[in-house]
Amino acid sequence: MDYPLILTLGVTLYWIILGISGGLLLRYTTNNTRILFLLGVFGCITLLLIGIFSLNSTPGNVTLPIGIPGFPLHFCRDNLSAFFVLLLSVASIGIGMFSSHYFRHVDSRTQSLLFFNYHWFLASMVWVFLAADAYGFLTAWEFMALSSYFLIVAFKSSPETSYAGFLYLLIAHLGAIAILFSFTIMSPSQPDFTFEAMRHGLLSPTKANFAFILALAGFGAKAGLLPLHIWLPEAHPAAPSPVSALMSGVMLTTAIYGMLRVFFDLLSNQDIAINCGLIVLIAGLLTALLGVILAAMQTDMKRLLAYSSIENMGIIVLAIGLALLFNSAHLSLFAALALVAALFHCFNHALFKSLLFLCTGNVLHATGERNLGKLGGLIAHMPWVAGFALIGTLAMAGVPPLNGFFSEWLLMQAFLFSPNIPIPYLNMLIPVAAAAFALSIGLAAYVMVKFYGIIFLGKPRETKLKHAEDAAFLEKLGLGWFAVWCVLTGLFPFPILHILNQLTANLLNQPNLALPQQSSWLFLTPTQFTRGSYSPFLLFCFIILIVALLYIMIRWFYNGQSRRSPAWDCGYGLQTARMQDTAEGFGQPITHIFSPFLYVRSKVPAAFDNTPVYSSQTDDRFWNVLYWPVLQLILMGAKLVSKLQQGRISYYLLYSFLTLLLLLWWSA
Repeated sequence: MDYPLILTLGVTLYWIILGISGGLLLRYTTNNTRILFLLGVFGCITLLLIGIFSLNSTPGNVTLPIGIPGFPLHFCRDNLSAFFVLLLSVASIGIGMFSSHYFRHVDSRTQSLLFFNYHWFLASMVWVFLAADAYGFLTAWEFMALSSYFLIVAFKSSPETSYAGFLYLLIAHLGAIAILFSFTIMSPSQPDFTFEAMRHGLLSPTKANFAFILALAGFGAKAGLLPLHIWLPEAHPAAPSPVSALMSGVMLTTAIYGMLRVFFDLLSNQDIAINCGLIVLIAGLLTALLGVILAAMQTDMKRLLAYSSIENMGIIVLAIGLALLFNSAHLSLFAALALVAALFHCFNHALFKSLLFLCTGNVLHATGERNLGKLGGLIAHMPWVAGFALIGTLAMAGVPPLNGFFSEWLLMQAFLFSPNIPIPYLNMLIPVAAAAFALSIGLAAYVMVKFYGIIFLGKPRETKLKHAEDAAFLEKLGLGWFAVWCVLTGLFPFPILHILNQLTANLLNQPNLALPQQSSWLFLTPTQFTRGSYSPFLLFCFIILIVALLYIMIRWFYNGQSRRSPAWDCGYGLQTARMQDTAEGFGQPITHIFSPFLYVRSKVPAAFDNTPVYSSQTDDRFWNVLYWPVLQLILMGAKLVSKLQQGRISYYLLYSFLTLLLLLWWSA
């Protein structure tokens, strides 16, 4: 019996019991919110300890005779599932501590629904990571979709929230159908839908490639890949900030887990065309570029972070596509390097994106505003939130020595080895992809400057911002938890790399594969020291030395004296906070450059307009070109079908008789 797996499933059962009992209790009182959420955090800490002590242990399996007769639930714990469970536990600890104080002012009914679905959501994601058969996986996948849907719509009742929840549920079920068909194709001896049977089954190249594409579409819908990304910028602003953090930081990575499970495990023995890896690479690249471009134009801080999540998922899928290309060319070492970059970025994204969503929750509670045009100067009134947000912003912008830089640096190193792929057209395409990847990284830094500068720097654009209150103690603990992880994993990535080294070796079926970056605690070398190396600790020491020297020089030359004076006003002394750079102005250059790929609607006042009004709205062209025509066709079809409902039984009997005749003719 595999005790770590049993204990992990026991934690999920604890969450379910806690969610049911706590939800019933909170329906009548809101005084126990803090205690109940902290009890949930206790389960997260237990899961983290189980993961740390059992990560490198022998894989284990458990079969539970529950569910549909003849279809018992199979669970498996290997390095891949253990890593993602560890990621979930790290993220859920900080989010749980933050939530214990964040939801204190919500009414009892909403608290009950949030608490119940929150813990079902956590448990269902763990089940997704541990499921070892198609039936259990899809059941857990459905629980995850439904619980997250209710978390989106339960917090506030409005047409916008209902629309966001419906769109999310629609795309989630479309993806689930694609995953179901993929599993059906991969099951060689139906009704045996276990992953073990899929691993050892033999498929024709056509079936294998078709199952691959269906899995990419199904999991891509959950990850927000182009063009199935439209739900993500609608759902995240509608959900409470801790829920947005959990969905963006953890739920999106369930799609990455699914891709890795199918591409490198269940289909590892199949004849997959190398063009499938190229499709994954292109899908990730286009998603990353579109996400960061649309993020640069947003005026809602949560929509900005939602589009940024699309960009980061695109980067991870881009790395997976590069690993597939290397693996198809039998370049296992370089494939492992790209996979390490993808998995490390999953971990990094869970940290800094959760931190930033929680910071926006504090800003929203303190100011009541999500619009960037009505914020500003909050660093003076919310210094703790501003400090934690700065760490998350720098990490997400890829500034060394924080964790966001390292995974992107590893991926760029993997791109440098793409000329080793012995296919000429790939040698021409992949350098273009590398350049586009570098562009997305630069634009991401641009977006983060906009995000932090407009919210926290400058002067308050509204007078009510001067009364904003900083985070409470438990909220600071949650924010500090993520900030410490962002710093420590950036300075000392070696433990995570050691875990990922063994994980990628198992995924590529190369047990003796070892990346040289594990050889030194000071320098990280992807392949050879002469090809490139990075020392985050030495870089950090160098930064500290430069700051100390500057401080000493200023003290020496100015003798510690300082004076305050107004900022230069360009000769115009009647400036106000409204004259600061706006979110629209910050994104205007990107709008001009990429306007052919976007749908931009602007209203510019006339030269002598007495009441000038300027407005600009940038929409996703995919919605107007792809989804809007489909929606119109569905509405037209619904109107035609509605004409069949005449309300007369004679018509219904006629329809039944004609249907019966048609079926008889068809069977004949």
